[in-house]
Amino acid sequence: MSEPTPPRWLKPMNKVMMAVQRLGIPTGPAMVLTVPGRRTGQPRSTPMTPFDHDGGLYTVAGYPGSDWAANARAAGSGTLTRGRRSRRVHIVELSPEESRPILRTFAAKVPVGVGFAKRSGLVVDGTPDEFEALAGRLTVFRFDPA
Repeated sequence: MSEPTPPRWLKPMNKVMMAVQRLGIPTGPAMVLTVPGRRTGQPRSTPMTPFDHDGGLYTVAGYPGSDWAANARAAGSGTLTRGRRSRRVHIVELSPEESRPILRTFAAKVPVGVGFAKRSGLVVDGTPDEFEALAGRLTVFRFDPA
């Protein structure tokens, strides 16, 4: 089975989200993660929806093999921005086993991410069990204070 790919409208929508954030306007729970690119070292930014799980801050890559996740993995640290507020973070990738409870929580706390996963065919109903089964396919990161 081939992995799903992001819809064509996602990159333009991400650019709009980042522009709104640069204006200092928070967009709900969304934040922008900026890390150096793994090839060029130039800053690369992507919007995401981090969420709390047992006191930690986590995010899930919505598509297997996403470039932003590869950049975050290579960088190991970056900046999370919401509106005009930024903070440096260490980026820790979780093992598939560690990611299981986080993926279950994602299903409950990030409805926009559940919608993406349903539309892309990663899940059918968006249940916690379906997301837990994606451990090892979707990258899960924890953001620790730098």
